[in-house]
Amino acid sequence: MAITDDLRKTFSDPTPLYFAAGTADLALQQAKKVPALVEQLRAEAPARIEAVRNTDPKAVQEKAAARAKEAQETLQTKVNEFIGTLDVDLKKLGEQAQDFALRGVGVAAEYAVRARETYEKVAEHGEQAVKSWRGEAAEEIEELAIAVEGKPEPAGATDEPTPGEAQADPAAEKKPAAKKAPAPRKSTTAKKTTPPAK
Repeated sequence: MAITDDLRKTFSDPTPLYFAAGTADLALQQAKKVPALVEQLRAEAPARIEAVRNTDPKAVQEKAAARAKEAQETLQTKVNEFIGTLDVDLKKLGEQAQDFALRGVGVAAEYAVRARETYEKVAEHGEQAVKSWRGEAAEEIEELAIAVEGKPEPAGATDEPTPGEAQADPAAEKKPAAKKAPAPRKSTTAKKTTPPAK
């Protein structure tokens, strides 16, 4: 029975659906920014293309060769320093490896906690998005109902003022009650049967 309860709880949890809704809502918000970026790229593209056309290939080649030579010298210096400072003590290397492994476990746990927090934040955003979507739909339906039927009167509203109201505002006029249009009836047509021919 515990497995059934766990499955029921898992399938009835709306958090993954809220996460999906939140992700979709965030993606929509980012997608709304795309037209502005396209316009910016369209405006900057001619200047960048012209800069590339005006660049001397020999100058680019010389810069690349200088940077490669500099990087090679720096790498050679670092390798020489590393080899010079390399500690051959295996016990110390073992301790460092163990320390590194423990740090790795700590970092992994921290990332797992951050991932869970992010998941919950996106799910919460999705829940708010779903609530707003539902609210908007409900408002549209309510506006449609008011347009079709007219504004409903609050429950308990009568044509007659209560004695306290009559004393408080004797000049108040009686408003005629709004008449509701009768609800359309469903037509129930009887099936006509013809008598069998003899």
